[in-house]
Amino acid sequence: MSEPEQRSALADPTPSADDRVEAEISDQRLLRGARARREIARHAVDVASLEGLGGLSIGRLAGDLGLSKSGIATLFGTKEKLQLAVVASAGEAFLDEVVRPSRAAPRGVARLRALAERWITYAETPLFAGGCFWAANLADFDSRPGPVRDALLRHHADWLALIAGELRYAVDAGEIAEADADLVAFQLDAVFTAANIALRFGDGEAGAKVRRVLDGFLAPRD
Repeated sequence: MSEPEQRSALADPTPSADDRVEAEISDQRLLRGARARREIARHAVDVASLEGLGGLSIGRLAGDLGLSKSGIATLFGTKEKLQLAVVASAGEAFLDEVVRPSRAAPRGVARLRALAERWITYAETPLFAGGCFWAANLADFDSRPGPVRDALLRHHADWLALIAGELRYAVDAGEIAEADADLVAFQLDAVFTAANIALRFGDGEAGAKVRRVLDGFLAPRD
């Protein structure tokens, strides 16, 4: 083979059969690892909704799921990274259960009512073993600076902004009277948190109370 032909062969980007097999094995391992991370994180969300993120440990999860501690440590690394993965898993589940379905309703009052109904279902069912994940963990981390607190705060801020945005839309559309949207969002969030606590203590009327409070805020403009 001439020197130009050798250079051409060496420069050929087409992977060999062995390379393709190795890539497929690597892809399968990555897929299994990602699936295992999702399943472990989702179980950990339930644990954290009951006992808080501070109660999570790799050893606890290994015992619950019949896995090795080294395997879970390989997937997550540190406890903080595990906690961050759990917050992300809880956030995605909350979006799927509450936020995304409500988008089918028109903006403004209808969407606010849809958000409230989806939240009531989320807390009453409940989606997580201990009820609202955010109510269970925000208070524990509000005075503990760091990435976990920041992740929890981002979710909470996004939730408040979502409610306030729909309130502003409802005001601008003439559906409800003028209101301080940020203040009302703050008040509604407090009602949701109180309802979650009431539900955990067996108050079967908590959802109805949320609806009554919401009705007061969403009274039509005179």
